[in-house]
Amino acid sequence: MTSSVETTWLSVPDLVDVLGLGVSKIRRLIEDRSLLAARVDGVLKVPAAFIRDGEPLHELKGTLVVLADNGFSDEEAMRWLLDTDDMLGTAPIEALRAGRKAEVRRVAQALAF
Repeated sequence: MTSSVETTWLSVPDLVDVLGLGVSKIRRLIEDRSLLAARVDGVLKVPAAFIRDGEPLHELKGTLVVLADNGFSDEEAMRWLLDTDDMLGTAPIEALRAGRKAEVRRVAQALAF
C-alpha cells in the first residue's frame, strides 16, 4: 500500500474550533468511535479528512465498527483508511468522502477472510 492522502492532522484544540464542541465532547466522539485518533509526535490527533462540514464524517463510524469487528487495531484501521487500497483504487477515506460507503465496507469485510 502507498499513501494517497496527504494527511493534515487536527489536535483536540483544533477540533474544538472546527467542530464547535468542548474538549470532553471531542474525547467522547473518539471513545464512541465516531472519530479515530492517533498519537502524532506525542499529541492525540485526528486526520482532517475525517471531518466534513464541521462534523465527523458520518460514514466513518460504521466503517470503524466493521474494521474493529474484523480484528483491526486502531493503528491498523488508521493506516488502512489513509493508504491506497488496490481494490478501491484510492484511499478508503477518499472513497468514503466520494459516497462509496457500501463499497468501502465490502472491502473492509473481505479483509477479514
